[in-house]
Amino acid sequence: MKMTKLYSCLIFIFTLVVWEMVVRVKEISKIILPAPTAIAANLIQHFQSGYFYPHILTTTIEVLGGFFAGAIVGIGLGFLVAQSKTTQEILQPYIIASQAMPKLALAPLLVLWFGFGYTPKIVIVALVCFFPLFESTVTGLSHVSREKLALFRSLKASRSQTLLKLRLPTAMPYIFSGLRVAVVLSVVGAVISEFIGANKGLGALIIASQGMLDTTLMFSVFILLTVKGMILYQSIHWIEVIFFKKYHYSRGDLK
Repeated sequence: MKMTKLYSCLIFIFTLVVWEMVVRVKEISKIILPAPTAIAANLIQHFQSGYFYPHILTTTIEVLGGFFAGAIVGIGLGFLVAQSKTTQEILQPYIIASQAMPKLALAPLLVLWFGFGYTPKIVIVALVCFFPLFESTVTGLSHVSREKLALFRSLKASRSQTLLKLRLPTAMPYIFSGLRVAVVLSVVGAVISEFIGANKGLGALIIASQGMLDTTLMFSVFILLTVKGMILYQSIHWIEVIFFKKYHYSRGDLK
């Protein structure tokens, strides 16, 4: 494991070195492709001045607000649908239709309804997060062996006991998988929502840097968004590890 991490770091360092050398040797304009050292200097400068902090805070509120809203609705509706095939058949077309609709096309309408505050951005992020969580919950709750279900029936377990003792533990890996996907998509959703009708946030900062032809700042924002997504993803992974350890479940990648 330690060697693989070392190799990963070496690849990253090698990529940066090659990038820096190509920019310097070819004398590429920073408007087209800034050097890694220029991007690092830009990050340090704006962090020291406090320029990034309001934008990071704004995007973080949108990401977390939308993620938790999407998680509550997606997992909750997944539990409801998984309990009844009739409910699933009734709601499935509407759920698929809600995901087939382009989220970016909804943004102007949501701004018209809710204004330019946090609400329209959080709604878009929630819509982006909803579907993977819904699908993973339904799949997990339905992916139970017939033998185990037969055993619970022979023991005369109630519906709630079967859900809590059998279906839910089986579904947890699927739900956490959906959470990991959704939390990364939440960053994408927040940036997309800020492209329309936002004057603060990392997505709005990308649009502003594009207008100023400040490619170095744009790359700096890309790095901030990437780091944010990686931190959120790893946070869900840590919660997953703690959860499975707590309840004495084991899985190959969690040992």
